[in-house]
Amino acid sequence: MKTINKLSTLIMVALVGFTFQSCEDFLEQEIPGRAPVEEFYSTEEDVLQATTAAYDLLQYHFSNGWASPYLVKTLPSDESNAGGSSLGDQPGYQTLDNYTFDSNNGAILGYWKMAYYGIYRANLVINNTEPDTDLKERLIAEAKCLRAYYYFELVTMFGDVPLVLNEVPPAEYSSTPRVAASEVYAQIVDDLQSAIQSLPPKSAYGAGEKFRWSSGGAKALLGKTYLYLEEWTNAASILDEVINSGEYALEPYYGQIFTKEHEFGMESIFEVQFISEEAYNWGNFPWGEGRFQESNIHIQLMGPRGDFYQAAPGDSLMGGWGFNVPEPSMYQAFMDAGDVERRINNLMSEEELRAMGGDWTNPDAYGYEGYIRRKYGTYSGETNLEGGAVGELNYATNFRIIRYADVLLMAAEAHIRDGNEGTGVDYINDVRDRAGLAPIDLSGQALVDALILERQLELAFEGHRFRDLVRWGIADEVLASEGFQAGKHELLPIPIAEVRVAGLTQNPGY
Repeated sequence: MKTINKLSTLIMVALVGFTFQSCEDFLEQEIPGRAPVEEFYSTEEDVLQATTAAYDLLQYHFSNGWASPYLVKTLPSDESNAGGSSLGDQPGYQTLDNYTFDSNNGAILGYWKMAYYGIYRANLVINNTEPDTDLKERLIAEAKCLRAYYYFELVTMFGDVPLVLNEVPPAEYSSTPRVAASEVYAQIVDDLQSAIQSLPPKSAYGAGEKFRWSSGGAKALLGKTYLYLEEWTNAASILDEVINSGEYALEPYYGQIFTKEHEFGMESIFEVQFISEEAYNWGNFPWGEGRFQESNIHIQLMGPRGDFYQAAPGDSLMGGWGFNVPEPSMYQAFMDAGDVERRINNLMSEEELRAMGGDWTNPDAYGYEGYIRRKYGTYSGETNLEGGAVGELNYATNFRIIRYADVLLMAAEAHIRDGNEGTGVDYINDVRDRAGLAPIDLSGQALVDALILERQLELAFEGHRFRDLVRWGIADEVLASEGFQAGKHELLPIPIAEVRVAGLTQNPGY
């Protein structure tokens, strides 16, 4: 993270990964110079470092075998193709895109590991810190939010998962079973309700601490959890608290939301922070499993394939490695809705690129269907090109995890499902107004359909679409042409290593 040094040797990541039983003898050895756990968490500085270590797993993408949670959640949707240089380039991503993935998928394993690494580190803070100062109490609350977030990621993508709230001894790896999703959700709710009481509002944090969970962030995640549980009244109530808090607002212009200048801006509720100050080059970039990097290498991974892309004069969108390529249906959804402002900030057609003076030279590029994504784009202003830094390796684009427009649309859904359609319409129209679209005045199924479309357009390429379609029960209808099979693909497979080593049961169809 940008503000606090990471904790390295004092917090070990190994014990939570159920896949590491073969390392048991090594892990049981004492590390020279390592402080006992019960001694480490005595000072506020100790707990600050330990909590930062739990946040760090939010950045743990490339270091974990090209296992970006963002792409694992995005590629099964109808928004984009995996892309890459050719068939076989990052098969973990490509098989997620076409629904040929199985329990050996490396990106899915990495997603699982990242979540449990984060849970392990959050548990250390929660279980070893005495709340004897206001700061320690707040840090415990932040750790509970992190644990809740990591478990939300797991339960919504895998269903039943092991619920680990304490350090698991190696001897118990194979006796830590999956528990019902309802139990996991209950723990998420409990953690968030507890954390809210000890967290400040976003406005109370200084500029260097905006990455932290606030009371508004915890309430937004709690509201999202209630939404997934179909507890509409609870969801509407807590999301209304976020809306009425005065802490957040829509950015005046949609195109500002994802710029470096507006990170942690008025619309930001929770985002994952990356920086470019490390000034990486091809010699010092921390390649390799287990090595953390501070930049967001996945922005480069997802830029338009530099072999074939020629930027238009004056356009700062640079070439990349060609993953996460828009599907035509995403472009058409914007066109059919007459949604110009959000369309031009999410993606552009090849024809639009040429009209601006740019070019695309290979119509048969793998996964390419005539469209180029601009949201989370490879913009020169988002990276570091100075002092020998290599632009490809230094993107500082933050991943926006929860933003105010999402809260408005979640609250709209909760109110509509709870019978309060008027409030739902008002919230949807708030979002539409920023996009320059006319207000809606609908009810019944037509209103529900309008909400579904609004989430598709407002939140395109942000990692929400697949889970939305699944929880709405329409994934089999919308994603059939992508390869989705009802009764199987609502959930990801449990990684095969967890089935074999930890004795976990497998999800249906895998």
